[in-house]
Amino acid sequence: MLRITPTLSIPDDELAESFVRSSGPGGQNVNKVSTAVELRFDVAASPSLSEPIKARLSRLAGHRMTKDGMLIIQADRHRTQDANRRDARERLVELVAAATIVPKRRIKTKPTRASKERRVEGKKLRSTVKKHRQSKGWD
Repeated sequence: MLRITPTLSIPDDELAESFVRSSGPGGQNVNKVSTAVELRFDVAASPSLSEPIKARLSRLAGHRMTKDGMLIIQADRHRTQDANRRDARERLVELVAAATIVPKRRIKTKPTRASKERRVEGKKLRSTVKKHRQSKGWD
């Protein structure tokens, strides 16, 4: 069981892990041992998440989300399989936890009278500066 918040958790049977060979430096160890982890979570079919959370999660995941609604997290930062497995799960928890936060709706406001006046004053000042740069042609 993967605990996201006190009220939300994802069962282990909804997660699929596969182990692949890691890329990058590491000598023979990289070529022999499959330490990188590819964690797959089917967001679209998950009964654990509500629809608004699924929508926010797909927006937050970006390129990590497939068209079918499958979230894929690849972890190969560490040298051991266990550390990469923990890293992938932690990243999944962070991503889903960020999706549970409902963004505050922005309240539209109009500019104040004072801010309009400051803007106009700035434009007038800039206009006079540019006007003084012009040559008068007094030859």
